[in-house]
Amino acid sequence: QVQLVESGGGLVQAGGSLRLSCAASGLSFSSYGLGWFRQAPGKEREFVAAISWSGRITDYADSVKGRFTISRDNAKNTVSLQMNSLKPEDTAVYYCAARSGAYFPGRQAADFGSWGQGTQVTVSS
Repeated sequence: QVQLVESGGGLVQAGGSLRLSCAASGLSFSSYGLGWFRQAPGKEREFVAAISWSGRITDYADSVKGRFTISRDNAKNTVSLQMNSLKPEDTAVYYCAARSGAYFPGRQAADFGSWGQGTQVTVSS
C-alpha cells in the first residue's frame, strides 16, 4: 500500500521560505514520477511542480517558477519542495502525489494515483 506523508507546512510572513517534505513508502520509489499540488479554500486543486524518476526533468506552474524548487532523494524515498519568496496567494493545503508508469508524471491531477493527506501553508501579508 502506497503511503505519502507530507511535513513542513506552517505559518510564514510574505517573503519568507518554507521547505515541504514528503516521505513515501510501499512503492518502488525510483519508478514513480512525483508532483506537488495545492488547493486554496474555495478553489480547485492546482498543479505546482513535478519531477521525473531520475530527477533530471522538472516542471513548474508559471505562478511559482523561479521561487519554488522540487527535488527528490531516491535513496531516502523523499520528495521536497523548497518555497522561497512566498506570497499570500501561495496560501493553500499542499499535497504530494505519485504516478507510476510514466517517466515524467505531467501536470494532470487525475493521472496521479497516490496522494498524501496534505500540509497547510499559510502566508501572511
